Amino acid sequence: MAETNDPRFMNEQPRIHPTAQLKGVKLGKYAEVGERVILRDVTVGDFSYLERHSEGIYADIGRFCSIAANVRINALEHPMERLTMHKVSYRPNEYFRFQGIDNAFRARRQAKRVRIGHDVWIGHGAVIMPAVEIGHGAVIGANAVVTRNVEPYMIVAGSPARMIRPRFPQAIATRLIELAWWDWPLDNIFEAIPDIQSLSIEDFLAKWEGHRPGS
Repeated sequence: MAETNDPRFMNEQPRIHPTAQLKGVKLGKYAEVGERVILRDVTVGDFSYLERHSEGIYADIGRFCSIAANVRINALEHPMERLTMHKVSYRPNEYFRFQGIDNAFRARRQAKRVRIGHDVWIGHGAVIMPAVEIGHGAVIGANAVVTRNVEPYMIVAGSPARMIRPRFPQAIATRLIELAWWDWPLDNIFEAIPDIQSLSIEDFLAKWEGHRPGS
């Protein structure tokens, strides 16, 4: 992307609320982390933001994602097959000396990473369960519990989340994925904003497919 000494562009540094807790997190340019957000081992793409009180662990979030307040990304499982599901079985070091973390169980959790595509909107209070993949342009309704993968440009809601309808017809969704506008340089996104605001999706594609970067 372009350098931020261009007067058109704001400072590209991520914006992190002082009450947020981050550990092992990689933030992209213009990313925003809101009040009391907790992230562990998460990557956040350029321009994506998480509103207040959201949490995420073992997850990769694409660019231009809009994540509302109180969202939980990768609601980790407990070992239901064991005598107890309590963390005493996998983090006994919090209660006893000479007992270490159960690294095998930690690895089991880490392997179930959540992957969120670009331009995804996750509504207030939604919960994304382990190992779920959410495609580009998808919409997750408020308070949804997402237990299965979500196709690109699909709208889902409910508990468990179910398909409501496509955001766009499949042919349009396919063209949008091929356009991959979220990978454009800042110059092109800046130039396209008036068209994003005023053109229908069909007209926008017709105009920009012909002179997108690299075409």
